[in-house]
Amino acid sequence: MKISMYQASVPVFVHALNNLASILEKAAAHAEAKKIDPAVLVSARLFPDMFPLVRQVQIASDSAKGGAARLAGAEPPAYEDSEKTFPELVARVKKTVAYLETLTPAQIDGSEDKTITWQTRTSSKSMQGLPYLNSHLVPNLYFHVTTAYNILRHNGVELGKKDFLGNP
Repeated sequence: MKISMYQASVPVFVHALNNLASILEKAAAHAEAKKIDPAVLVSARLFPDMFPLVRQVQIASDSAKGGAARLAGAEPPAYEDSEKTFPELVARVKKTVAYLETLTPAQIDGSEDKTITWQTRTSSKSMQGLPYLNSHLVPNLYFHVTTAYNILRHNGVELGKKDFLGNP
């Protein structure tokens, strides 16, 4: 059976990002209930050389929208990376989900063997579509969503596995 590149990407990205938005909303409520300055959580990190929560969310958003756009042969929307609050982070994630929902199976299916090229901070990379999706996009998205979850959990936000996995 041939894999549907659309089904293996867009719905997976939307699910992970919707869960991330819920986690961020839960963190905002936690900060308010515990009288914690939300900026402390937004700028929290697990280790000094790691990106803070705000950047983890931005990268998760960029990975999903950029990766799906590349698979579709489209130009991803550009976001400014100016978020500083939980409502702004949630809005960014929801804006990313809204963009992903504009993509159709017809745009993405068949991209398994398409050469995907993208720019990193230090170089240009290329892979075929299926390995790009399975070995780069999905792991990268989950790395940053997991790190955002872990930053918040480490800082006392009551999160569990159900928050990460969400509803099927």
